Amino acid sequence: MSNQDEVAENRLRKELPEEVPAPPVAVEEDREAAEPALTGRQRLAKGLWPPRVTRAQLIVALLLFGLGFGLAVQVASNSDSGNALRGARQEDLVRILDELDDRSQRLEDEKQGLEKQRAELENSSDQAEEARKQTVEKEKQLGILAGTVAAQGPGITMTIEDTKGTVEADMLLDAIQELRAAGAEAIQVNDVRVVAGTYLTDADGSVSVDGNKINAPFRFKVIGNPQDLEPALNIPGGVVQTLEKEQATVTVERSDKIVVDALRAAKQPDYARSSSQ
Repeated sequence: MSNQDEVAENRLRKELPEEVPAPPVAVEEDREAAEPALTGRQRLAKGLWPPRVTRAQLIVALLLFGLGFGLAVQVASNSDSGNALRGARQEDLVRILDELDDRSQRLEDEKQGLEKQRAELENSSDQAEEARKQTVEKEKQLGILAGTVAAQGPGITMTIEDTKGTVEADMLLDAIQELRAAGAEAIQVNDVRVVAGTYLTDADGSVSVDGNKINAPFRFKVIGNPQDLEPALNIPGGVVQTLEKEQATVTVERSDKIVVDALRAAKQPDYARSSSQ
């Protein structure tokens, strides 16, 4: 080959474009095409499992668990509170409701009485005389509550026979508290007047009331509305049933006239003085 031919061949080679490499094979696309398509249910299961729990989701789950536990405890507590009356008879439930209504009525009557006294003071032409009358009446009422004067009125007599010696001071105290809650205005146990500061203790197989030993039978003379007092003692799980479980015998009698004549000496307070000027 001549020199001219070699030069021409080299020039031609420079003008021709270099070979372009073939594009890479789309391996990933082929791999995806080779895999079978997933159904909607399979995609959902694949997205849910394994679970991916974040810190925020964990906190929310703990809060929901605590809330559910609190609601369960509250429901259980409400259920237990109703078990005490769930087994009671219908007539017992009706009697308890009547007793609650009677207590509400007594409070309403007391409210109206106070409002009436205020109106009389405001409208009376001689307010000083009216105030004196009300003061005398209030003194009598306070004397009854303090046990310094005798009292009489409708009420009940409750007698507790204790041949087994099983009646204790706390049982008699429960009876007093139940009578007070039912509207008792004056109470006498055997020969001892019960007042606001009365205390009961066990003493050598018997009971002591304000330091005075009393023996069975224990006789309660109570002034108040008999229709409120007697049912309060006979409610399911109340005073009468508790004493009968201790093999004591309880009798309750209503009366139109109960006399409470055991008196307490008026005690002058050592430190307390009236704050009125």
